[in-house]
Amino acid sequence: MTRWTYVFALGQADGDGSQKQLLGGKGANLAEMTRLGIPVPPGLTISTEACASVVGHGGTWPDGLDIQLEEGLAKIEQATGRRFGDAADPLLLSVRSGAAVSMPGMMDTILNLGLNDTTLKGLARDGNERFAWDSYRRLIQMMGDVVLGVDHERFEELLESAKRAAGVTLDTELDAPRLEKLVERYKQLVLESTGRPFPDDPHEQLRLAINAVFNSWNTPRAVKYRQLNDIRGLAGTAVNVQSMVFGNLGDRSATGVCFTRNPSTGENRFYGEFLQNAQGEDVVAGIRTPRPIDEIDAILPGMLGQLLEIKDVLERHYKDMQDIEFTVEDGRLYMLQTRTGKRTGPAAVRIAVEMAAEGLLTEDEAVLRVDPKALDQLLHPAFDPTADRNVAATGLPASPGAATGQVVFSAETAEAWAGRGLDVILVRTETSPEDIGGMHAARGILTARGGMTSHAAVVARGMGTCCVAGCEHLSIAGDHLNARLGDSRLAEGDWISLDGSTGQVMLGRVPTVAPQLSGDFARLMEWADARRTLGIRTNADTPEDARRAREFGAEGIGLCRTEHMFFAEDRIAAVRRMILADNDRQRDAALAELLPAQRSDFVGIFTAMAGLPVTVRLLDPPLHEFLPHEKAQQEALAQSLGWSLQDVLERVCELSEQNPMLGIRGCRLGITHPTIYDMQVRAIFEAAGICQQRGIDVRPEIMIPLVGHKAELQNLVDRIRAAEPKLRETSGYSGPVLLGTMIEVPRAALTAGAIAETAEFFSFGTNDLTQMGMGLSRDDTGPIIAAYVERGIYPVDPFASLDPDGIGRLVEMATREGRAAREDLHVGICGEHGGDPASIALCQQYGLDYVSCSPFRVPIARLAAAQAALRAR
Repeated sequence: MTRWTYVFALGQADGDGSQKQLLGGKGANLAEMTRLGIPVPPGLTISTEACASVVGHGGTWPDGLDIQLEEGLAKIEQATGRRFGDAADPLLLSVRSGAAVSMPGMMDTILNLGLNDTTLKGLARDGNERFAWDSYRRLIQMMGDVVLGVDHERFEELLESAKRAAGVTLDTELDAPRLEKLVERYKQLVLESTGRPFPDDPHEQLRLAINAVFNSWNTPRAVKYRQLNDIRGLAGTAVNVQSMVFGNLGDRSATGVCFTRNPSTGENRFYGEFLQNAQGEDVVAGIRTPRPIDEIDAILPGMLGQLLEIKDVLERHYKDMQDIEFTVEDGRLYMLQTRTGKRTGPAAVRIAVEMAAEGLLTEDEAVLRVDPKALDQLLHPAFDPTADRNVAATGLPASPGAATGQVVFSAETAEAWAGRGLDVILVRTETSPEDIGGMHAARGILTARGGMTSHAAVVARGMGTCCVAGCEHLSIAGDHLNARLGDSRLAEGDWISLDGSTGQVMLGRVPTVAPQLSGDFARLMEWADARRTLGIRTNADTPEDARRAREFGAEGIGLCRTEHMFFAEDRIAAVRRMILADNDRQRDAALAELLPAQRSDFVGIFTAMAGLPVTVRLLDPPLHEFLPHEKAQQEALAQSLGWSLQDVLERVCELSEQNPMLGIRGCRLGITHPTIYDMQVRAIFEAAGICQQRGIDVRPEIMIPLVGHKAELQNLVDRIRAAEPKLRETSGYSGPVLLGTMIEVPRAALTAGAIAETAEFFSFGTNDLTQMGMGLSRDDTGPIIAAYVERGIYPVDPFASLDPDGIGRLVEMATREGRAAREDLHVGICGEHGGDPASIALCQQYGLDYVSCSPFRVPIARLAAAQAALRAR
């Protein structure tokens, strides 16, 4: 019979920390902590395989699960000395989710299972009636919401009404009689909402709760979270059934969430919060503002020392920063969870480097520890410290960064506005897991309630999104259309700025400055560079971009797009005259006007990249992209050409194409209008000559785009080589110039061997190669791709991460066949995939020489390339 349950109790556990795929992260770590002798409440874990079976069979439990659950429950009863459903001394249980990959707040939890009118009396046996009624109302509220489908807000309204009637502000201030009345109101709400009384059979409660956790695996919020975080291939969630320990037993009880190091900065200092006389969901939900963990000894002397001892044990064992949850029941400490802690990009770098210095990690392990995408947070602007700040309020600095955007009050609006290209700040009283889509879309998050470990804070840090939480001077209107921020009124669409490092909330837009990179970042990059074998170049079209990329560690330019230079205001008129010219004289005059500007561009770029290769792609896009569409611009163009407006309109019509991306562009343009490429090649040689005369080491590479047949490439290479002697003589440039091609047409990949006989290098333009190879328009199929990813047809967006089974095979085959024809063929990639860690790993596997990406993704590529090399060992 298949084993479905794994017990952990009294220092012994059926499972261990290596079984995360089977027991989920939480279950595996509970078993591991039990084995380490850390105080963990006894319990059992139902495997992820059971979840897959239940979900796959319409909710039917697999054979043996009922029996194994009862057997495991008996062991929990034996370990605790209490019986589930016993009237005199009842065992109460919690049921929590736990997938192999942490998904904080995305799935369901239910506490205090086993309470009913009979067992309530046993729970209150020591005279603590308030605690018993408080536990009962929590069970009804959680089960009502999670299992029975009663709106959570309905319970909150009844709770707020009870507090108003009692003249108190905190839940803990409600006495036993008022809580008893509240329980009756809760039961009535359940009956009215569902048509059935609240279930009072403990075993029925347990089964319902387990099913609810199984079902939460496929809730929209959980599915969305997995999509956003690229979590794939998991069987389902495990279910952890554990004996309850109570942080709400009285003033000698507490609950808290801590990190073994600061998750925002990475500082090696115990960091967290706790609430006295509370249960765990109070901390996470942000319903009450918690106290810093440093203050816990004030109410529980010696407790901080116990927590620090366990913190050290866990860090030494897991060799990573841990996110831990604990409960103190009447002065006794219990650990409820440990998991690898979510952290910001700066914190990830600092923790990895410092753990290596402490001897917890090797340098290889430190390089592998940091998610390359997390570096993105280090590379973007912060607020200008010299700028004026109209600070309206201050909250808790929950997730660092700088964010400016327009106020929205719902997750749905955040997603809708962001989808239109607007920057938004999501403003909420408190966030919940249902807000995940809006939180991801927002530039920043502001909440009125919650602490540093609230849902908003934890999720924002994991996403790298700026967040200010617990802003007490924020009050949102009941209609969610406006709010008060300090003395100011906020309406939807108003601009505000958030400083996630200080907690300041400012009215209006605050200017930003470039980021300052730490010594830890430089050290990590030094380790990465020593381990990677792939070169890292950048896609840059201006000297400014080239300089920035070089500061970030770029080793050359893999793609300089010359068409971007043509769109400048002082050049576009000449470009248009060149395109519309109906004779050589007009065309040559326009090109002569463009030559000095193009030459000047190349001088600046070659200078910025002195000593490093610069791959210049000759003009690629269809000519229609440069033509005017507004009447005023068309009239100005007609006047400059000496034409009538009608002549211009007719010529524009002649040049229009039904499918311009597959029309006269790239090498086809160079063959049919050769003087355009002649001018660009001349500008490259002349710029190289100027730089060489200035003592600058220049290494130009000329890339011919959109080749699909070796004869196309041969035609253009022959023309360039024929002109080369005269170009060298007039420019004075004596260094090498490589001629190669961009592999972006599938036929080019399929005939790479023949093309390599002429090309000295290949650069894969994977944007167009993906577009043509998969038959997808980048500009038109966004909704289709999103739907395909959601339905599992595509694992990820193929324009964001290289498709290994299709386009990747073209890249691998073309590289292999190209090198078979030309042994010294240099091969790289310059599409957007060049900055994607998963695509970089494929480039390592295929044996490419370099990847090229945007300047701000260069550090990401450096680290990803190092990780790919280490994993390939």
